Amino acid sequence: MPEKTIEVKRDIRAERRAAAERFRRQLESRGTCIVRLLSSPGAGKTTLLEKTAQRLNHHYSLAVLVGDVETDRDARRLAPFAPTKQITTGGACHLELPLVQRALPDLGERAFDFLFIEDVGNLICPASHDLGEHLRVIVLSTTEGDDKPGKYPKAFRTSQAVVLSKLDLLPHVPFSVAAARQDALSVQPNLKILPVSALTGEGLDDWCAYLEAKRREIAEPVDLAAEVEQIR
Repeated sequence: MPEKTIEVKRDIRAERRAAAERFRRQLESRGTCIVRLLSSPGAGKTTLLEKTAQRLNHHYSLAVLVGDVETDRDARRLAPFAPTKQITTGGACHLELPLVQRALPDLGERAFDFLFIEDVGNLICPASHDLGEHLRVIVLSTTEGDDKPGKYPKAFRTSQAVVLSKLDLLPHVPFSVAAARQDALSVQPNLKILPVSALTGEGLDDWCAYLEAKRREIAEPVDLAAEVEQIR
């Protein structure tokens, strides 16, 4: 009897997108806004989260998942401000959804207003993976140069906002906010550009207001049917 070969095709990327969407809706139903930070190593994600947590803690409940190749140094920095869980990848250049899902219960049973995910420092691999975030933010520091959006377009194209960090160093580095803005918007015209100095506090009010507005969209979705009924 001749052998038969049965070819089974699976769209792994579609399955991953569906899993991320389920996770997003699951946390959304609990009123949690998931904010994911991407950047090159050393751009200032952890410092930005420290200052963000200090400001938002007065009105919102926060939790943080921190991705790093090794060590729990960033998680220890953030632990005084919010429940924090370190995810050590052991060499992998990005977080994946199953790692996030396994780590989430370690933050406790309560529902949080914000879940921040600090991904591994890398602008290439993380851009291809959906972790279920509602908001993907690129942190671009003034020490990196203002031409990065064009060099790493996928990371910027798949994000909703860019924080231009380390603004206090502008007098000392060859970085143009206008050039960075133009380059980023040429890749993704709808990007929100937020210049920030976590050290001096400049721009932090606008950044936190942006986060609060995003969470309101999640926690208080517009009921179009109800609005139509009111008009009638």
